[in-house]
Amino acid sequence: MTPHRNIGFVAAAATLLAAAPLSAIFERWTWLIQAAVVVAVVAGSAALSRLGRMPLWGQVLAMLAGLTLGLTWVFPGGTELLAFVPTPATFAHFGDLLQTSLQDMRSYGVKVPDVDSLLFLAVLGIGAVAVVVDVLAVGLRRPALAGLPMLAIYSVPVAVYVDSVPATPFVVGAAGYLWLLVTDNVDRVRRFGRRFTGEGRDVDVWEASPLAAAGRRLAVVGVIVAVALPLAVPGMTGGLLNNVGAGPGDGSGRPGQGGSSGRVDLFAALSGQLNQSEELDLVKVSTNETTPFYLRLGVVDDLRPSGFQARVPTGRPITRPLPDPGERAPRGVDQQRYRATVEVTKNLNMPLMPVYAEPVKTDDLNGNWLYDPNQQVVFSNRDNARGKSYSFDYVRSTFSPAALRAAPSLPSDSPVMRQQTERPSVPAVEELVAQLVKGKSNDYDKVRAIYDYFSVENGFTYALSTRNGSSGEDITDFLATKVGYCQQYAAAMAWLVRAAGIPARVAVGFTNGSKADSGTYVLTNRNLHAWTEVNFSGIGWVPFDATPAAAVTGSVRSAWAPDIDAPEEVTPSTGSTSAPDAAGPSAGPNEADRLDKDTDQGLTLNQGGPAEESPVWPWWLAGALALLALLAVPALRRSALRRRRRVRAVTPAATALPVPGQRGEPRQVVVGVDAEAARADAHAAWDELLDTLVDFHVRVDRTETPRATAERLAREALAERGDAATGVRLLGRAEERARYARDPLTDTELQPALRTVRGALAAGADRRTRLLAALLPPSVLQRWRTGLAERSARVVTTSGQVRQRMSRWSPRRLLAHRPAR
Repeated sequence: MTPHRNIGFVAAAATLLAAAPLSAIFERWTWLIQAAVVVAVVAGSAALSRLGRMPLWGQVLAMLAGLTLGLTWVFPGGTELLAFVPTPATFAHFGDLLQTSLQDMRSYGVKVPDVDSLLFLAVLGIGAVAVVVDVLAVGLRRPALAGLPMLAIYSVPVAVYVDSVPATPFVVGAAGYLWLLVTDNVDRVRRFGRRFTGEGRDVDVWEASPLAAAGRRLAVVGVIVAVALPLAVPGMTGGLLNNVGAGPGDGSGRPGQGGSSGRVDLFAALSGQLNQSEELDLVKVSTNETTPFYLRLGVVDDLRPSGFQARVPTGRPITRPLPDPGERAPRGVDQQRYRATVEVTKNLNMPLMPVYAEPVKTDDLNGNWLYDPNQQVVFSNRDNARGKSYSFDYVRSTFSPAALRAAPSLPSDSPVMRQQTERPSVPAVEELVAQLVKGKSNDYDKVRAIYDYFSVENGFTYALSTRNGSSGEDITDFLATKVGYCQQYAAAMAWLVRAAGIPARVAVGFTNGSKADSGTYVLTNRNLHAWTEVNFSGIGWVPFDATPAAAVTGSVRSAWAPDIDAPEEVTPSTGSTSAPDAAGPSAGPNEADRLDKDTDQGLTLNQGGPAEESPVWPWWLAGALALLALLAVPALRRSALRRRRRVRAVTPAATALPVPGQRGEPRQVVVGVDAEAARADAHAAWDELLDTLVDFHVRVDRTETPRATAERLAREALAERGDAATGVRLLGRAEERARYARDPLTDTELQPALRTVRGALAAGADRRTRLLAALLPPSVLQRWRTGLAERSARVVTTSGQVRQRMSRWSPRRLLAHRPAR
């Protein structure tokens, strides 16, 4: 086995080892078996192409063909020839898998089951990385650069895995990369025979290379940084800096003096639970409150042109004392203290802890969990809610309409007012809000006017078959069609309230689920829900759920936000809970009551697209033109070189002047011959002949004399072409005279002879060779490779000279020559 093939198989094995971190996001090892098959086919294709001495671009095409065959065998579409030869229907099947994978990535949380679309996406990515690694490590002999595509594989689980990625897969991937580097170094050393260790040299002290010593130091520092940095930076593994300080308490979202914020991407964490095809138990909560309000997970309060997005939470450890709202209860607000116990199942996988609003004390949670008093959420940068059990005390606030009506408006310079009223300008929304709040003198009446607008009487209906999103276009469409689900109701009301100049945000959590004995509720993915919270001065955040109560299992209504579609009057203080078995879209187990499965796809509010999508075809056209221009560079270079040589060849070799004769008749007299121009013509013609031979794959022997080369071509390649044989002999004789004779050959037609020889060589070559000679001339590619090698050699020589000069001032050398005392 040649060294190149050995490195090729090591590169394939290193790619599989680098894919080890994917084990953190898949339940089983099916992906590894399929990836191993595809990578083995890619490596075999590369080995066969190198055995056939194909150029690098041919090796790339062979590996891509092997990747296609491997994917066809592992993920058949049922229309293949001989079970592994793809057909057009096979590529359509691959396209369907890719399109489905985009949806499945939002439908499943880690760990992911064996889904064909996600397996295909993973195997395709690993196979593509295997091709790039082989090109870098074997084709270009730059194995160090192969670490970049390997690192791209590792970035996938880091981006999607909520918990810290285990260290073992990373070590396995690093071992594969080091194996590739060592194999390449051993191969390079073997080219020069046995390794020379420096023993027995006639020097006082054996000196290691300064660059080698620097490399070892950098390696040690890199390992230390790689291990220590994740421990220190929040969001990677939690680490030393995860004790985030409390915010200033003004709702601005700025971190306080105690630390910095750690991002909790609520919607990315929820996306794995929203579209499950089956009902899954997520949370079991027991409380001594008779009719509790919604269990909260987080808030979405950053309104941008693309829609609502989650803001970075900030806070201090939950083990420290929490603010008690009961100590400063305003008039008209009834506050009661209750206790709840929560059990989170393995199905809820996110760094947010479900709690009721305004917790005041928690048990069984360690300092990894932080509390943000502004968002009223419990989050962590290094832990996960999955499988946790804990208890906490909380305050339940109920508000009287009179107290809310008496609350003054927040000042315009209030941080909460500035942040929670920001919104893009949508004229249709502004006009509607102006009509709704016209004549209203206080914030509560304005909010109630907007809240009452989302009623069946005004034409609003609940439906699951609408697109998600919360951009200006999405809200305008919802207000026009008046058909939507909880995400659209909550986002639209928050937007309209902000347009009225009142702070508002969207809260995410659970409605009340099926109630068991002793106040225990079982909450599933069907209970995921979104609602609106409005801030009143001196009171705080007050919930308003504009979604029709009959459509939501476990919906809660109150005196300040009653069910405007229900004929009966609601309970003034504690609110009423709709019966779990009430008729509605979310009541039946097989009904489209996949309420918060499909419904609250809208919980991914930050996925709303821009108001107007730009066409894609100009980018594809620009990319195609750029690719064609890149492919045309070698042909243009060859054409320019041929034209330059042709211009040089027509330079006159002699100068003739007309002079009068004996009888007055003019005659031509040669006054001089330009020998240098004649030599340049011969050299240019001969160089063009050699490039032509390289383009048409005719052997060129640089050790032959021009005459011997011409005779060999006339005897072999141009045996049946008399005119071409004569022309090549003329070119050889001209080059020989230009090299060795005092006077070069003049008065010769080199360009016609050159065209004749080129035409004869083209006629004797096959179609593929002629096509490559025109589009990708091998002579140009060979010249570029030679130039690159020469530049690399100069760089190596220069670095060696610099190292030698630096070694003269090495402290060890100076100490070695220092006389002993």
